[in-house]
Amino acid sequence: MTQTVDRLRVNVYADRRALGAAVGAHVAAKIKQLQAERRNLRMIFAAAPSQNEMLETLVAATGIDWSRITAFHMDEYIGLPARAPQRFGTYLRNHLFDRVKPGRVHLIDSSNSIDDECRRYGALLREEPIDIVCLGIGENGHIAFNDPPVAKFDDPDTIKPVALDDACRRQQVNDGCFPSFAAVPTHAVTLTIPTLLGGAHLFCSVPGPTKRAAVQRTLNGPISTDCPSTILRQHADCTLYADRDSFGA
Repeated sequence: MTQTVDRLRVNVYADRRALGAAVGAHVAAKIKQLQAERRNLRMIFAAAPSQNEMLETLVAATGIDWSRITAFHMDEYIGLPARAPQRFGTYLRNHLFDRVKPGRVHLIDSSNSIDDECRRYGALLREEPIDIVCLGIGENGHIAFNDPPVAKFDDPDTIKPVALDDACRRQQVNDGCFPSFAAVPTHAVTLTIPTLLGGAHLFCSVPGPTKRAAVQRTLNGPISTDCPSTILRQHADCTLYADRDSFGA
C-alpha cells in the first residue's frame, strides 16, 4: 500500500523483513543512480534495530562503489566506553562500515571535549551537501536524538549535545539495547533537524508495533516539535517505510 501525506510518501509492507528489503533496494538504486551522475556521494546513517534489515539488504547489494561514498552517523551517546556495543559507531561498523568499507567514514567521538567534537563534526558535515539520509523515528517521534523537549525545526546548530527524554531512554530498553532504564546514558550528541532535512533524499524505516503511535502522529498530527518527525511531511523527497505493525493496518 502506498499513500502521500503532504509531501511525504508512505509505503506499507506486510512485515519488517519485507520493509527492510524494499527500503534497502531503494537506497541501493538511488546510490547507483547518483553514482552514474557524479563522482562522490555523502550519506548519513541511523543506528538502531529498526535499520537492521535495511542495512542487511544494502550490504548485499551489487553495483555500488563504496569507495566513492563518505559516511556519517546521526548521533552518539555521551559517557559510554569507546568500544561499548551500544555505541552507534560500533553498531554501524558491525552492520555496515566494516563490511562494505566506504571511502571515508566519519564517526562522532563523544569521548572528546563535546564542544570541540561538535565543531569538528559540524565542519565535516558542512563541507559539501548530503545526498542520502537513512533514518528512523523514535517512539516519542524523535529523529536522531531530537526529542520533543530539545527539537528545533530552525535549529542554528549542525550538531549539538542534548539531554535524552525519559521516553527515548525507555525505548532503548524496549529495543533490547540496554538491560535497564538506569543503564541508558542520560546525554548524547545529535545532528539537528535542519542538518537531517538538508539531505537531498531521505529514506525513513519505521517497523514494529512499538512505533505505531509515532507513525500515526507523524502522518496525522500537526507539524510540531511535540512530534518532531512530523516535519518529514515538508521534505521534498522523503519516503516513510512502515509495516502492518507500525502502520496499524
